[in-house]
Amino acid sequence: MIAERDIEAYLVRLAERTGGHAYKFTSPGCIGVPDRLILLPKGVAFFVELKAPGQRPRPIQEKRGKELAALGFPVIWLDSKEAVKGLMDAAVNGRLEAGWRKWE
Repeated sequence: MIAERDIEAYLVRLAERTGGHAYKFTSPGCIGVPDRLILLPKGVAFFVELKAPGQRPRPIQEKRGKELAALGFPVIWLDSKEAVKGLMDAAVNGRLEAGWRKWE
C-alpha cells in the first residue's frame, strides 16, 4: 500500500518540475494547517493536505481548510498519486478555484 509520504514526495517532484515550490507548511501554535503550500509560476498559490489512500482530514484540518478557503485560497486534500497529477495539471492550466475540497 502506498504511504502518505510517497504521495507527498510525488507532489513535491511535480511542483518542482513546473519551476515552482512545494513548501512544507507549519504554523507554530496553530494545529491542523495543510501539509504543503504550493507556489507555481504566474502567481499560482494553493494549499494541499495529504492523506494516505482512503483516509480523511481530521476535524481540525477541515476547520483550517475552510478558514483558508474563506480567505479566497484553493485548499485541496487528496489521497493518491493520480489525484496529485490531476491537481497539478489543473493548477498549471489555471483551473483552480478558491474553496476547500477533495481532489479526485
